[in-house]
Amino acid sequence: MTSDQRPLPGPGLARPASAVPGPSPARPPVPGPPPDPTAAVDRALAGLDGLAELPVAEHVARFDAVHTALTAALTSIDKV
Repeated sequence: MTSDQRPLPGPGLARPASAVPGPSPARPPVPGPPPDPTAAVDRALAGLDGLAELPVAEHVARFDAVHTALTAALTSIDKV
């Protein structure tokens, strides 16, 4: 087949529109209530429970963990 004889590209076979509509797109889920920021703060502060029974050398690690948890909890309030 020479270039003169090749069929030109064109639209494919047209399909008739269906008279029956397809399923409607799913709706996005409705968001629930925002998380309670005070619960996250309470969980963070619970990390201080039993601090008096720990050796003083372990207090810094415990305070760091509570500080990190409080920072995350308080940062989430801005996103509410």
